[in-house]
Amino acid sequence: MTITTSVALLITGILAGSYGTVVGAGGGFIFVPALLLFFNMEPAMAAGSGLVIVLINALSGVTGYAKQNRINYKAGIQVGTGAIPGSIIGVLLLKFQSSESAAFFWIFATALVSLGIFLFIKNFTSDNNSEIAAEHEQNDVNSILSHKWFLPIGVFLGILSSYLGIGGGWLLVPILIYIFRFPTHIATATSIFSLCLYTSTGVLFQILYDHVDWLTVLWGGLGIIAGAYLGVSLSKKISGKVINQMLSILLILMGVRLYFG
Repeated sequence: MTITTSVALLITGILAGSYGTVVGAGGGFIFVPALLLFFNMEPAMAAGSGLVIVLINALSGVTGYAKQNRINYKAGIQVGTGAIPGSIIGVLLLKFQSSESAAFFWIFATALVSLGIFLFIKNFTSDNNSEIAAEHEQNDVNSILSHKWFLPIGVFLGILSSYLGIGGGWLLVPILIYIFRFPTHIATATSIFSLCLYTSTGVLFQILYDHVDWLTVLWGGLGIIAGAYLGVSLSKKISGKVINQMLSILLILMGVRLYFG
């Protein structure tokens, strides 16, 4: 690996770590597309390396959010528990897919663009006036619904997480906000916490199947750690509405870029 490539991975990691921590998505939805588009990495290796990066990002960010008392541990554990078997299924799906298949790119791009458009529209139609007050409490709205659905939601997120290598936070955050009525900052922190639980399983299987480029993880991981701590600090200064819009715009841009990649 050249010095230029190492520096590029480091910078990508910083950007992905800070942005991913702010929006609660773990940074993989930036890092994996970058590996596919700019570093010409084949899908299985990009997904495996990206998932390790997501885990590093989550572990780095969760400590800061814990100190800020923003994590709903009950919800995070339920989602994480369901996502563990799902993450194993996702790795197996990726293993049996042809490395030349265009399906990976199309599924990835469609998921990103669809969610981005949904968030962009929803953000303009949602009332965020009461959000600041709500940020100071652990919101247990729809607790019965949470108990019933968090486990199956976790299974689905686990499959997507390991198959795409980007974690499931990009989908979990809007689910927590718009279905379970979590305040945005609590949703993002809870998402990062759940990522720590279930990406660990996915990472073990990615390593088992030799889907990890360790030099990429080294340089990208250093950037991710620095970016995660930066993201935790920035999150205190950014409103929930801005966070949602940041997430939606980036998802759309990366998805569109993958269609043409």
